[in-house]
Amino acid sequence: MILKNKKFIISAAADGIGFSISKLIVKNGGKVYLTDIDKKNINKIKNNKKFKNKIFAQFLDVNNYQDVKKYFLSIKKLKKIDGLINNIGVAGPTKYLENISNVEWENTLKTNLNSHFYFSKFSIPFLKKNKSGSIVNISSTAGLYGFPQRTPYAASKWAIIGLTKSLAMELGKYNIRVNAICPGSVKGDRMKRVINSKAKLLKTKPNKIQKEFELMTSIRSFVTKEDIASMVVYLLSDHSKNISGQSISIDGNTERMI
Repeated sequence: MILKNKKFIISAAADGIGFSISKLIVKNGGKVYLTDIDKKNINKIKNNKKFKNKIFAQFLDVNNYQDVKKYFLSIKKLKKIDGLINNIGVAGPTKYLENISNVEWENTLKTNLNSHFYFSKFSIPFLKKNKSGSIVNISSTAGLYGFPQRTPYAASKWAIIGLTKSLAMELGKYNIRVNAICPGSVKGDRMKRVINSKAKLLKTKPNKIQKEFELMTSIRSFVTKEDIASMVVYLLSDHSKNISGQSISIDGNTERMI
């Protein structure tokens, strides 16, 4: 129970990687305050007795600065939080740069980067008051290597690395750690959509694209949501008390990008 009695905020966590992280936090004794725009899954969580008084789910549009501000005002009663997981992220368009519209570019950057700023901005006063804590930002191997035909996504994920490094420098004196996790290809519906989009763009079969993604890494396979969750829980715990400012890849060792 390495997170016993600790409280954590996580964005976009009613499904996928975020929900896997939430469940593992609870398994390790923590409480989760998650937000999402997926009302259906939020209601499922609220109606699941297993998560009563353990996971507190609320609808929130992370792109709306004022709504994020109101959310943090509403949880002032918590008095303290022990960590933040900036999990929100969209895949963005799969196109060559010259064919990407300004709206597609701006929406990808806004969702993937601005939301990290909003949540961090309002979480930091809680963490400073607590005189300790951990922020985990979800970046990507695309934020380390680049990603052809996915430039808005890659640009946003590179920016998250810069945000992580800078915040780690700002907050270290308050005993607050800031790290980024860089997942590779994560098994699941989102990766299927990415593969299908790339196959359509390149006029080839999805199974060919999937094989190419698998061959990008030394391990020759996709990682899982649970792999990501395990590392997040470690970084939230006191076991990582001297780890900050790092970009940690969970990717089977990426050798190249396609």
